[in-house]
Amino acid sequence: MIYKTITKGSARFTVMTEQLIRIEYSPTGEFEDGQTQIVQDRNFEQVHFDVIEKENGIEILTSNLHLYYLGGVFTNSSLYADVKFNFSVYSNRWYYGKSYDGNLLGTTRTLDKVDGACELDEGIMSQNGFTILTDNSLVLTDSQDILGKSMDSIDIYLFAYGREYREALKDYYHLTGATPLLPRFALGNWWSRFYDYSETSYLDLMNKFKKKNVPLSVSVIDMDWHRVSDVPSRFGSGWTGYSWNKSLFPNPKRFLSELHDKGLKITLNDHPADGIRAFEDVYATLAKRLSLNEELEESAQFDFDNPEFRRGYFEDVHGPLEADGVDFWWLDWQQGSVSSSGADPLWLINHYQYRDAQKIMPNNIILSRYAGPGSHRYPLGFSGDTVISWESLDFQPYFTTTATNIGYTWWSHDIGGHMQGYKDNELSLRWLQYGVFSPINRLHSSKSEFTSKEPWHFDTDTEECMESFLRLRHRLIPYLYSANVLTHDEGLALIEPLYYRYPLDSEAYEYRNQYFFGSELMVAPITSKSIKELELGKVKVWFPKGKWYDFFTGQKYDGGVEISIFREKTQMPVFAKAGAIIPLDKNPMENNEFPRELMWCIFPGDNGEYVLHEEGCRTKIALKNKQLSLTLDFDDNISEAIKEKVMNRSHQVIYAGHTISDIYIGDFDLDLQDLNDKFDWKFENELFRRLDIAEINYEEKDYLYQKLSSIPEFDKRVAFLKNISSKELQDSIFELVYSGK
Repeated sequence: MIYKTITKGSARFTVMTEQLIRIEYSPTGEFEDGQTQIVQDRNFEQVHFDVIEKENGIEILTSNLHLYYLGGVFTNSSLYADVKFNFSVYSNRWYYGKSYDGNLLGTTRTLDKVDGACELDEGIMSQNGFTILTDNSLVLTDSQDILGKSMDSIDIYLFAYGREYREALKDYYHLTGATPLLPRFALGNWWSRFYDYSETSYLDLMNKFKKKNVPLSVSVIDMDWHRVSDVPSRFGSGWTGYSWNKSLFPNPKRFLSELHDKGLKITLNDHPADGIRAFEDVYATLAKRLSLNEELEESAQFDFDNPEFRRGYFEDVHGPLEADGVDFWWLDWQQGSVSSSGADPLWLINHYQYRDAQKIMPNNIILSRYAGPGSHRYPLGFSGDTVISWESLDFQPYFTTTATNIGYTWWSHDIGGHMQGYKDNELSLRWLQYGVFSPINRLHSSKSEFTSKEPWHFDTDTEECMESFLRLRHRLIPYLYSANVLTHDEGLALIEPLYYRYPLDSEAYEYRNQYFFGSELMVAPITSKSIKELELGKVKVWFPKGKWYDFFTGQKYDGGVEISIFREKTQMPVFAKAGAIIPLDKNPMENNEFPRELMWCIFPGDNGEYVLHEEGCRTKIALKNKQLSLTLDFDDNISEAIKEKVMNRSHQVIYAGHTISDIYIGDFDLDLQDLNDKFDWKFENELFRRLDIAEINYEEKDYLYQKLSSIPEFDKRVAFLKNISSKELQDSIFELVYSGK
């Protein structure tokens, strides 16, 4: 039988895919077919399934599940389903209304004031293989405004994808809308600080970043851009404001123009909750539009349910600021949970502001908090004001990775933490390292004079490492932008939990802070303080089967093991599998949409292929049997100027850490047969380094170095390690022995 919708009394069932069924209940017999705040598109391809009619109910059978409805009001005895996979001996049946362990969770609204972990809402992935998405959101009109409540009293979606997590996410995006493509600038380094800068001090700061060869792409001006302390007391707080503080920024247009000249995009912080009050520069214009009583200084209450207020807000309030050079808005909403329409005001802000942002530039963004399922349609996410602590850092990788389970893949954190906490140079460095390998790298801090995140605010070693990692972020932009395209086009997230690729391996669920970063890299950030005796940070890593290399040094690991990884403060555990191909921009300070020179990092040991996505073109590179080929592919409508840029760019190949001196232009083929497959990493060199920095007895250092250097066999080295009394030192050296076998 080929049809999709079955109605039985007050219940309606829509088979969307063989793994996804919509289940509705409406006492009136009227059902909802309109778009909602969560659901955008229910039109999937036709699917084959069978229906068994019963006197009061029905049964629906697909290749993945068997749903039973016995009639009447939904209960756990009248509505249930058997899923056709069995990940445990007792939990392969879903019952309506029953809660289940095994949900892999999603995300939450904000990390404001969180010091460490917090509770997360559920996502659409479960180790049980089935879960429910509840749509109790409001219905939208054809023009995407709030219409009202749904006619359904129950509207749920049964996801029964087993452990095909990528397939579930792809269909979730079909149902709720695709993640928009991000502009390239969003993927670089952001500078943000809650601080009352002046035009002069801010521009001087930007000049210092440039002098230090530290690239930036986004300039965030926090709330002190507008009047705060001099707002007349009769108007209340200065938290909301839309009039430039002329004592700090005497010529805003000039200031914004100079930032643009430095290649920066600009966002202003907006706390809109208090509306537009009579002290604002734009008040008279908005008062006329909204017929406010100017004599009584009647304020324009923030009300995004009101179309006329929205028009005034975008045209009269934001419009002049955008004309002066503001590129997008940071919507810092924390007040109130329900508007007059019944909608979450945060959802309304995100929805309408994102739509309005597109008038400035294609694929423009906002920065705002998460407002529930479907929020991925309004990137980017601002996760809020976290406490500066190791506990907060330790939670963020898991928090970010798990958000993919509800499709929310573009979180932007306050990298380094926002407030309170304590000074710890290593914590700041580890947080920045994580930021470079997170979706958005936005350095941020509070107004404290002591929490600022400029690299030169720290000791020399930390500063140099921070600056190196910030340059690396911009080198990675070609790789990041390609992942961005795949998220938009194919529903593949930049950040994936390990279990997306290894769903049947128990270890993939245990290593919560370890994740895939794009198609080629696996990251295991260090989120705890270094072991003082060793001067090394430590993280336990699971290597899936195969051959893996340290992205920075080429240190090799055979997969199928769980092993403790040790790194100095200036190093971060990032791994590439054999055959990985990673494009890097050779000139990270240039911020070019089409980089002039690309470096291709090739990891030996297996075949591999990679497609670099850019606007209107694709660069395809493949490694097969040590033959490397690069071909260019262009859209038909691409401009000749862009085509020429891409065809004339230079390519440098780095194979197993060795740079091939020749530079290649356009398409090329390269024979790598004669090249050494081994990186320069050497066991003895790394052993000496680790012993040298360790705070242990010199005689013990000499003894360990001489003995281990003289034993070539892996098994004998491992046996010798048992003589070391310090378990941490033993584990650190075992990592080297394992890599050097």
